Amino acid sequence: MKEEREVTLKDLYANPAPLGLFAFGMTTVLLNIHNAGFFALDSMILAMGIFYGGIAQVIAGIIEAKKNNTFGFTAFTSYGFFWLSFVGLLVLPEMGWANAVSVEGLVAYLSMWGLFTFLLFLATLKQKVSLQLVFGSLTLLFALLAIGDYTGNSTIKTLAGYEGILCGLTAIYTAAAQVLNEVSGKTVLPL
Repeated sequence: MKEEREVTLKDLYANPAPLGLFAFGMTTVLLNIHNAGFFALDSMILAMGIFYGGIAQVIAGIIEAKKNNTFGFTAFTSYGFFWLSFVGLLVLPEMGWANAVSVEGLVAYLSMWGLFTFLLFLATLKQKVSLQLVFGSLTLLFALLAIGDYTGNSTIKTLAGYEGILCGLTAIYTAAAQVLNEVSGKTVLPL
């Protein structure tokens, strides 16, 4: 009779959360600088949305899955695909592949992402305050964007831009804190 041995696998993956948070935060800041009225929507924002906000977050999410982190997997892969779908909403009509999204369609899109984000925010209530700030401010951002588009109120859209800059900066701070704290072996920036 063979003796069964327990095999323990060592986790050799780095923490993917800083990558996902930097990708989300930097892309969010750049889009919302546009939303606040500082510059036009151009290829810089679209490229960030595809390659960093989109693909890098999906990669971070896949690594979170390997680390058995359901929250990280769900958040990073979902927001990575959010960025890819958002760029698709903008680019597909320009390429003649689809009709432009209606205002009602865009409001529905933003509202669904707002609901999803609110549900993830609830999950952060048992996590670090910095994550609560990221998801709380992102929930507010989606609400402001949906309300701004629904009402056509440019002041609300501009306010959403400024709030989105703050949201992105909270994600960047959280990513930087994780990297600096890990490298230093102590708390440099509180989470």
